[in-house]
Amino acid sequence: MSSRKIAASVGLLFFTQMITAMIGSSIIEKFVSGDAGKSSLPIAVFLMLCSGIAVVGIGLLMYQVLKTYNKKLAFWYPFFRILELSVTIVSSVYLLTKLKVLPNHMLYLYIPTGIGGLILNYLLFTTKIVPRPIAILGLVGYALLLIGVPLDLMGVLDMSKGLGLLLLVPGGLFEVVFLPIWLLVKGFRPVRQAG
Repeated sequence: MSSRKIAASVGLLFFTQMITAMIGSSIIEKFVSGDAGKSSLPIAVFLMLCSGIAVVGIGLLMYQVLKTYNKKLAFWYPFFRILELSVTIVSSVYLLTKLKVLPNHMLYLYIPTGIGGLILNYLLFTTKIVPRPIAILGLVGYALLLIGVPLDLMGVLDMSKGLGLLLLVPGGLFEVVFLPIWLLVKGFRPVRQAG
């Protein structure tokens, strides 16, 4: 697959991942609040699994590009994306069998997302295959995500509302706006080899 096709595919997968996760999460929230019955859960789980599969696809495709620069570090990006899917699968099985949400499941999901995101954006920053301001936005977004997890677990803030929700904004802008649109419109710049 050409670099241009990989870039377009990754851009589309970022959109797919976000849309399916948003719809799936909203169905689950309606179930938790009593506004939807348990018959809606298989649809929600299917959408969350589609999101997780898209995430793995992003990781595997980006590895094809990033390994040219730093194969050892690039390996860890799809690893954490696969770990992210694993958390989604465990959370989904728990939801379907117990008919309730796994406590702190989003926080557990944020950990591999954040670590993988930092690896991705470090490599994007050093290779300059996308503009550095996009990589900086990603680094800030995923760092804030990882800072928010222990703060939420300690009860300092709630990442689903208020200040906690604000911590998700930079990463959301990176994943939903800047990186996917850049990849769809411009693709990757030529990868710089490590000196």
